[in-house]
Amino acid sequence: MEKWSKEKAWEWYNSRSWIRGCNYMSADCANRIDQWQELGFEERLKTTEDELKLMSELGFNSVRLILEYVVWEKEHDSFLARFERYLYLCAKYGISCTIVLANDCMPPKTELWEMPDVGEQHYDWGYHGGRRHSQHGGHSCPAPHYYFDSDEHRDNYFKMVEEIVTIYKNDPRILMWDLFNEPGNSRRQNITMPYLVRMFETVRKINPCQPLTVAAWYFDVYGGNFVINDVEKYALENSDIITYHYYGTYEEHVQVIKYLKRLGRPIVNTEWLARCTNNTVFDNFPLFYLENIGCYNWGFVAGKYQTYEPYEAHWQWYKDDPHAPIDFTKWFHDLYRPSHKPYDPHEIDLIKKFCALADKDFQLTKR
Repeated sequence: MEKWSKEKAWEWYNSRSWIRGCNYMSADCANRIDQWQELGFEERLKTTEDELKLMSELGFNSVRLILEYVVWEKEHDSFLARFERYLYLCAKYGISCTIVLANDCMPPKTELWEMPDVGEQHYDWGYHGGRRHSQHGGHSCPAPHYYFDSDEHRDNYFKMVEEIVTIYKNDPRILMWDLFNEPGNSRRQNITMPYLVRMFETVRKINPCQPLTVAAWYFDVYGGNFVINDVEKYALENSDIITYHYYGTYEEHVQVIKYLKRLGRPIVNTEWLARCTNNTVFDNFPLFYLENIGCYNWGFVAGKYQTYEPYEAHWQWYKDDPHAPIDFTKWFHDLYRPSHKPYDPHEIDLIKKFCALADKDFQLTKR
């Protein structure tokens, strides 16, 4: 299978209403092992259904889900059954799924570093991501990848990818295959390149009906000049649909969009929303609608994973510079409180308005 033509990419993109949703994990999950493992799954699935219903009422029509290899490895058959139930439940509420197959957001190796495992999951209150030593700060050298750096797990990881994509390669509930989340992050940079290349080669051979993508995520925006590293360049050059992450200001965001539009393909932002650094719903959601850019903010209902908290790197930034432009009075991510009341009802009103406009636009194009 070759990379999609621009014409095929646009045909796929225009065949559906504006893509909008969130990176999703139910509020009672401490991490993605909790999201997918057998322990506590039935109770968490009830939470998921309540939250998907809320999501549908909001007007969202898609979620981005990141898989967890250790659950596939340790609980293979039951994991596949749970994954199927997740897809079924999302479809029940009119929500498609973008599936992320690999991830370079790895915590730094400290004295507390350990391989993840199924079972009861520890979490720390008051920390973004629910842990003191997270992937969002503290990297003085490249972080080890739990699986790709391991001869024991590397080939098996690609067996997981082959199996899941093969099973669902023609399933309309899968919107896109997001092959690798933030490749080169955690100071790994070009260490990741061979794994990224292998990921594209592996999935292309399976020839799924869904588009393949890997997001660019680290834009050096200075005076309109852009610098992206070799890993991100490869990701953009090999993606059917252009995806990107951006947590910067509105002014910078406009420059990023202008840069990506020159590629001539549909664009989807698969991570955004950082209120405390001036990346807001009020600026971004109308911008995505106006520019016809799909969007997935990070987080939905605040919970154990605590992505409403600032990155640990933000606290360090403030410690180094008390005048740093960080508003600690605002949530970082997430749209709803644990009560399912909005963090800010004005945000919710705006999102509902533009979701309704998008669906109306789509109906008009079908006439």
